Amino acid sequence: MVEPATIATFLVAAVASLFMAWAIGAGSSGSTPFAPAVGANAISVMKAGFLVGLLGFVGAVLQGANVSEAVGAELIQGVTLSPPAATIALTIAAALVAIGVFTGYPIATAFTVTGAVIGVGLAMGGGPAWAKYTEIAALWILTPFVGGGLAYGIARVLRAELIDESYLIMGLAAFVGVLVANIEFAILNPGQAGGDSIAGAVSTMLPGSALIGSVAMTIVIAALWAGVLALDLRGGLERGERHFLLVLGGLVAFSAGGSQVGLAVGPLIPLSGDVGLPLPALLVGGGFGLLLGSWTGAPRMIKAISQDYSSLGPRRSIAALIPSFMIAQSAVLFGIPVSFNEIIVSAIIGSGYAAAGAGGGVSARKMAYTVLAWIGSLAGSIAISYAGFTAADMLLL
Repeated sequence: MVEPATIATFLVAAVASLFMAWAIGAGSSGSTPFAPAVGANAISVMKAGFLVGLLGFVGAVLQGANVSEAVGAELIQGVTLSPPAATIALTIAAALVAIGVFTGYPIATAFTVTGAVIGVGLAMGGGPAWAKYTEIAALWILTPFVGGGLAYGIARVLRAELIDESYLIMGLAAFVGVLVANIEFAILNPGQAGGDSIAGAVSTMLPGSALIGSVAMTIVIAALWAGVLALDLRGGLERGERHFLLVLGGLVAFSAGGSQVGLAVGPLIPLSGDVGLPLPALLVGGGFGLLLGSWTGAPRMIKAISQDYSSLGPRRSIAALIPSFMIAQSAVLFGIPVSFNEIIVSAIIGSGYAAAGAGGGVSARKMAYTVLAWIGSLAGSIAISYAGFTAADMLLL
C-alpha cells in the first residue's frame, strides 16, 4: 500500500509539473509552430492557438516518451531526483518560462528545464552526465546553423524561379512525405522502444526484405503527398501554398508536443513508480497541460514571434517550417530536449536573409535580447535551482 506521505509529495510535484506544462503550452510549444503561418496570414492567431493545443496533445501522447525519459533519468548521474528536488526544479523552470510569456520574450524552455534539473541534481550530490550534455550541446549549437541554413537554401530556390514554383512546392511536399513516413509513433509496434514508423510498420506486413518494403512504402507515401498537393494547386498557387503551410504548422505543432511534454513530466518519472503511475498516464496529463497553455496563453507569444521578428510570406514560411520539422523530429528520436523558440527563430532568420539580404527584415535588437535570454535562462536556472534546493534542504534538517 502506498504511504499517504508518498502520495502527498507526488501530488505536490505533479502540480508543479502541470504548471510547467501550462507555461510550455503558452510559450514555446504553443506559440512557435504556427507563428510563420500567422505571419503569412494563412491562419488567425486564435485559430492557431486552438489547433496547436490539440495537435500538441496528440504529439505528447504518441511521441513524448523519449525526451521524458531523458529529462527524468539521463541529465544527472549517481542520484535519483527526490520529490522535493523535482518540485523545486519544475517550479523554478516554470516561473522563468512564465516570465517570458508575460513579458513577450521567448525564454528557451529546454534551457530552463535542463538547467533546473541539473542544478537540483548537483545540489543532491549527483555528478554531471557529460556524454548527454555533449549530445544536447551539439544539437543546441547546430540548430541555428542547420535550421537557418536549410531555410535560407529553400527560400532561395523558391525565389530563383529556375523551375516552375508549382513543381518546387510538389517536390517539397514529397520530401515532407518521406519524413512523415519514417518518424516513429508509440502506437506502432508498442513492444519496440520508441514505437515504429509508418513505413517500418507496413513493411513488416509485406513479403520479402523489410528494408525494401520500408523504402517502397516511403516512396508511395511521398508520391501521395505530392499528388494531393498537386490537386490542390490546381485551385491556384497561392491557395495551395497556404494549405501546405498549414499542414507544415500542424506537423511542427505535433512534434512540439512530442518533445516539450518531456520537459514537464520528465522529472516526475523517478517518482511515478512509487505511486504506480505508468509513463503513458504522465504523458496524457502533461499533454493536457500543454493544451490548456496553448488555449489560454499562446496567442500573445504567437503574435510576438510572427510579427515582431519578421513579416513572412507563404514561401518564406514554408522555408522556415520544413527544417523546423526535421530538427524537431531528430530531437524526439534521440531523446534530446530542444528549444522550439531557437528552432523557429533561426529558421525565420534564414528565410529572411534569402528574401531581404542582410537583416532579412528581422529586428537585430529583438534577436540580441532573445539570445541573452536563452543564455541567461540556462545559467540562471542552474544557479537558482542549486541554491533553492540547498536552502530547502538546510531548512528541513
